[in-house]
Amino acid sequence: REALSDEWDTSSLLDTDEALSFRRPGIGADVVRNLRKGQWTVQRQLDLHDLRTDEAREALGQFIRECYKQGIRCVRVVHGKGLGSPGKMSVLRPKVQSWLIQKNQVLAFVQATPAQGGAGALVVLLQGGAARLAHRITV
Repeated sequence: REALSDEWDTSSLLDTDEALSFRRPGIGADVVRNLRKGQWTVQRQLDLHDLRTDEAREALGQFIRECYKQGIRCVRVVHGKGLGSPGKMSVLRPKVQSWLIQKNQVLAFVQATPAQGGAGALVVLLQGGAARLAHRITV
């Protein structure tokens, strides 16, 4: 099972300006700006629509691990806007944000642009993974 907590308090770690963002210490504000502007190419996408919380947690953890192993740097995670949820509030949005912050492979994320899903998705920047390291070793 994925060791990601639903009780993790992310409020002090999220920049809540006009569009949500997160960056690890040591990651420059320019990285977040470039993610917001779409200057990173989204290489993979995970859609969590219609998954229960425990299924979404597992799927996200596996997705991040696989992308990291493959050297994928920029991904989009679609959690939905919550329009189909009771009270029209997204159940997964805050959980996905919390889970991503708990993953060491995640360097930064921002709310997607309207064309990429807006408030229903996040664009996530990952560390260079094992594929990148293997490439460095063989060069």
